[in-house]
Amino acid sequence: MGILAALIIGAIAGWLAGLIVRGAGFGLIGNMVIGIIGALVASYVLPALHIALASGTLGAILDATVGAVIVLVILSLIRRA
Repeated sequence: MGILAALIIGAIAGWLAGLIVRGAGFGLIGNMVIGIIGALVASYVLPALHIALASGTLGAILDATVGAVIVLVILSLIRRA
């Protein structure tokens, strides 16, 4: 996957995760980073749970969004402590 595609998918996934987890948005660059980290988290977590959401670009966005939501929830729990 190209770097530009990864950044775009990361930005979309981070933005969606920011909408799902209210009050956890980090701006455009932060959302890209959260989305890319979320994609990495999802690439480990979802196969371990035998979950396959979709394939192709839509699947990459969905997987990264799920991972980004996990990352944002963990970050919000750490912030509260």
